Amino acid sequence: MAAACAARSACRFHAEGSSRGRRSRSFLLGKVLKDDYFALFGLPVGYAVDETALDAAYLTVQSQAHPDRFANAGDAERRVAMQWAAHANEAYRTLRQPLKRAIYLLTLRGVDIQAESNTAMAPAFLMQQMEWREALQEAVEDKDIARLDALLRELRGEKRQRHAALGALLDAGDNAGAGSAARQLMFIEKIEHDTSEAIDRLEG
Repeated sequence: MAAACAARSACRFHAEGSSRGRRSRSFLLGKVLKDDYFALFGLPVGYAVDETALDAAYLTVQSQAHPDRFANAGDAERRVAMQWAAHANEAYRTLRQPLKRAIYLLTLRGVDIQAESNTAMAPAFLMQQMEWREALQEAVEDKDIARLDALLRELRGEKRQRHAALGALLDAGDNAGAGSAARQLMFIEKIEHDTSEAIDRLEG
């Protein structure tokens, strides 16, 4: 279904652009770029996403914006196609990653999670974050890969649980709670990334 919706949008872009020329292509691109990412791929707006449908819709859109389809087009038309493809790439990357998808969904609701400026966290989470950081630092200093592996498993398990909780908050319309949960997940993913990199360095 999503692929079919994406195909209709993509084909409309190609057909209308071919029949009405450069101006029509630019006009239609403007309409496409105003679509939210869910609409671009013909998906319902929500935290839960059918990844198979998303993948299929993305491939459909990308095939319609492929450079080969515009090989004989003018420079302006090729630029339009490149912009459209770049828009689809960004939309796909956002919807494919749960945390980015949640933040984008909040943006659609008019909520800015203020990731850079709002660092206020619940005391319990701050303590947990400090414990993870200390565990990471100590394991790195001791060059203990086993402890790093255990920490990585713990972080990934915590992340799974928190993603489930984030989805429930979004479904319930608790935007403030979802924003706070998203900020906490950003910290967890950062520590997870640093732990994974530490393991790679020690194993390298």
